[in-house]
Order: sequence, then C-alpha cells, then structure tokens
Amino acid sequence: MTDSNNAQNSTAGASIEFKNITKQYRGQQSPAVDNLSLKIPAGELVAFVGPSGCGKTTSLKMINRLVEPTSGQILINGDDAIKGNPTELRRQIGYVIQGGGLLPHISVADNIALVPSLLKWPKDKITKRTDELLDMVGLDPSIYRDRFPRELSGGQQQRVGVARGLAADPPVVLMDEPFGAVDPITRARLQDELVNIQSELGKTIVVVTHDIDEAIKLGHRILILEPGANIAQYDTPEQILAAPASPFVENFIGSGSALKQLNLRRVDEFPLSEPPVARIGDNAAEVVRRAREAKQNSVVVLDAQDRPREWVQVRQLERVETIPEPQIELSSTVEARSTVSDAMSAILVSSHGGAMVTRRGKYIGVISYGSVNDYIRSLNGAASDSADVLSEGDDSGGEAYKP
Repeated sequence: MTDSNNAQNSTAGASIEFKNITKQYRGQQSPAVDNLSLKIPAGELVAFVGPSGCGKTTSLKMINRLVEPTSGQILINGDDAIKGNPTELRRQIGYVIQGGGLLPHISVADNIALVPSLLKWPKDKITKRTDELLDMVGLDPSIYRDRFPRELSGGQQQRVGVARGLAADPPVVLMDEPFGAVDPITRARLQDELVNIQSELGKTIVVVTHDIDEAIKLGHRILILEPGANIAQYDTPEQILAAPASPFVENFIGSGSALKQLNLRRVDEFPLSEPPVARIGDNAAEVVRRAREAKQNSVVVLDAQDRPREWVQVRQLERVETIPEPQIELSSTVEARSTVSDAMSAILVSSHGGAMVTRRGKYIGVISYGSVNDYIRSLNGAASDSADVLSEGDDSGGEAYKP
C-alpha cells in the first residue's frame, strides 16, 4: 500500500465524491453504472477493479466527462464537475491511458507540454517543468527531450504518458489500465515509479486495473465493483485481504491471500544493511583492505552517479588493480518503495542473500533475506492465530466499510 505524505502545496490532491451517479447508454436495458455513491479522499491513490463490463472505466471517464453521466453529481473539492465547461475541466485533470497515447508526429517534450501550452504557460516555465517531469519518471531530459515516440520503447512511452498527465500540476490524475501493455518487469518498475511520484506529490490518483495484485500494490484503497458498478467492497487492501465482504470479493481476490500481503509492505520499511562500497576505478587493494577490516566478504560497486553496478566477492578483487567497469546488468536491485514481494524476487536471483536497494536509481543499502523471511514468518504466525480464533467460533472480522 502506498504511503502518501500529502505534499503541502497548492496543487496537492483534491477530494472526489460520486453522488448517486448513473450512466444509462441508449439502447441498453441495464445501466452501465447504477446509482454509484463513493468518496475518494484528497491525496490518496484509489484503484478501481472488477470483472469486464462492471463499469469501472465508465466510472473513471465520468470524472473528467469523457463520458457524460445520465444523472447524479460528481464533486471535486466540493465543486460540481458536471456543471462547468468540460474542456476546461479536462485541462485541470491529468489523464493517462494504456500505451501512453502519445502524438507520434511531435517530440517527447512537445507531448508533455500539450496542456501547459493550452493553459498559456510561459515557454521557460514549460521547459523547466518538462525537464523536471522527465527526470521524475526516470528519463534523462538531455537524451529523451527531443526524441519522437517511435524512438522509445513501450515502457519509455508509458513513462512519458505519466509525465504528460502530470504536466499542468493537476490535483487529480486519472489512469486507465496504464501499465497493461508492457512486459512484467517494466510493469513492476512503472508501478514503483507511480508509488514514488504519488508519495512525493500527494496527488489524488484514480487507477483502473483488471489486476487485483496491481491494485493491492498501488492503492491506499481498492474499489471492487460488480456489474452495474455496484460496490462489492471499498476498503484498504489490508482489510479486503483480511475480511472479504462477500463470496464475490473472496473469489475475485483468488487464492493465496497470505502471499498477496507481501504487496502491503515496502522495502524502505525494513532495516537496511550497509556492506562496504567501492566505485569503478578505485584502487582494488585499498577496497579489499577496507572490506577485510569490516569483516565483510563482498563489496557493492557503484558508478560516479551512485548507481549500483555490481556486487562482487572480495577474493575477486584480489586479482585486479582497479575496480573494473561491470559487463553484466544487475538483476538483484529493488527500489525503496517496491514491495516485499518484489524484494523477494530480487533476493532469489542474488548469490549474496540480499538485494541492493535504490531510491531514484541511487544506492541506499541492502535488504537481506533474513529480514524478509522474518516478516513472512510473522504473517504465517498471524494467520495461524486467526485460524485458531475462527475455530473457536469467534468471527471478529467486522463489517467492511462502504460509503
């Protein structure tokens, strides 16, 4: 679950409230969305999930009026979004779709600048904002600013799409299956970036996804919908996993709810160890001496930008004069805001019993197998205690929150 610091600035998140919202499409007997009422607190990330045709995308698009409601109200910070000019409304709400939705004939910078330009921002402010956002989503502005979408990978295009959605500094950002078209590794990295961004900026973000694991990883709250956008459960990921409100929710979550809880804790919530570090080009004998004094058998190798490049055994460094440029890309790294599940995946491919942790690409320490394993054991113990309570006939799960 994300941990927003609700950034204290004029463009922090706005509250959203659905009040008896209905959408009836012409020619259809049943409403796509039927009398939906829902409150989304300012500065939170809420994931809309549910089976195909349940109305989650329709509900999302009614917030920025790409779909017009048939009846009801949508309040953004208390103002009725349905009464104003829809074009002006959309310029105040970020929108990110699958694949990025970039215009192919203009550069990355011009794609990001679309809404600020429409809002008549000064050119120097637009340029500064574009570079800030490219850096925020992990793309070097000097490299990517002038490229065209066709020159980017799918993951890079999606990063630019996120940057464009944030360009005008909107209080609300809507994301419709934003990471559905990228490979699993890129998807995990983009999810981590979104968690970082939301934590730093405190925007209100609404994400539509079909993936309950993604919802658990991203959301402060999860809205699980049945057909007709009827609320099956609206609650925190912890509460949904611990106390599904109905058989429908239980089936939708699927088996392995204990494993899904590994998506509820973040790497930076764990103590990190600090093995000796060296930089490419350092004197190897000096590095070996420091490692031996610290009674450590391995060294983390960083580049000039403090990015982890390799994790080597001390005995390997005894054969060289200086720390060489690594030739193999690391696979045992994880972001500070990644989940415990991601950390375990990285640890399992490491030969050092841990994974190197980065924040925005810069090395900050190592998360060990032991600390993650202790957490998993605590989950197993809690599950065992819960089973003992239930076997005694005590159903203390409580009633799930619904608006």
